[in-house]
Amino acid sequence: MEYAFFEGKFVPIEEANINIKTNSFHYGTAIFEGLRAYWNEDHQQLYILFAQEHYERLIKNARSLFMELPYTASELVDITRELLVRNNIKQDVYIRPIAYFKDLALTPKLMDYTPEIAMYTYNFGRYLDTSEGIRVKVSSWRRNDDNSIPSRWKVAGAYVNSALAKTEALMAGYDEAIMLNSQGYVSEGSGENIFLIRDGKAITPAHNEHILEGITRKTVINLLKNDLVVRVEERSVARSELYVADEIFLTGTAAEVTPVIEVDNRKVGTGKIGDITRQLQELYFNAVRGNIERYRSWLTPVYEK
Repeated sequence: MEYAFFEGKFVPIEEANINIKTNSFHYGTAIFEGLRAYWNEDHQQLYILFAQEHYERLIKNARSLFMELPYTASELVDITRELLVRNNIKQDVYIRPIAYFKDLALTPKLMDYTPEIAMYTYNFGRYLDTSEGIRVKVSSWRRNDDNSIPSRWKVAGAYVNSALAKTEALMAGYDEAIMLNSQGYVSEGSGENIFLIRDGKAITPAHNEHILEGITRKTVINLLKNDLVVRVEERSVARSELYVADEIFLTGTAAEVTPVIEVDNRKVGTGKIGDITRQLQELYFNAVRGNIERYRSWLTPVYEK
């Protein structure tokens, strides 16, 4: 039997249902997160990646929508561990917690409502092709402005913006979209942060370019600096820089480290995965599976030993 955590208790997934009148369903006023857990066969252990960090962000983002959740980040980590144990997960898995207003009212506001949280697991696999690389298109849709719906918050309604860009890219024969901000600078993918490699240096849009303050993005910056000894610049990135980059890759909990081999029908570098991207991938995938001792602090083991 598959379980979900729903409004304070573990229930069979078929019973984890909201009412059609639920306020956040109508107005997109929900905050969500996405976590991955990785199975290590040699360790016979399932590791949740950056569990505490994800739930701290969820709580902060929820408060920005005047949601005071009845759980601490540590309590949500414990709930996640119990959910994974109840579902007897012994493979890579994706975890989706979502906080929302459960009230059955139709006014679009953020006060005098009751927040709740639900959580379930999903066999996601690879979100994008991390082995061969992907083709991307610069989208005609601009990224949400911070004074409209901040992209640094994972607000459910804001992802209509991502859905429009992703759909446009897929219909044009690409794998993913790259979005510009309202000033015309590179922001991010539809659900990923972006990095360029130029002349041995890594470049990524700064926080004020209307991006999600990605947990994987922060991790990759540290890996580039400390392990691969690559200089990192956080700054505005012009669209044309995409066309002259030596390497490009996308990062995110779902995307992990995804190489980009083509932008708008232009090859990136040689049109194959670049050296720095490949080294970063190897390092990242070993770390998230618990194979690198110094990065075990990233991980929360699920099963008691």
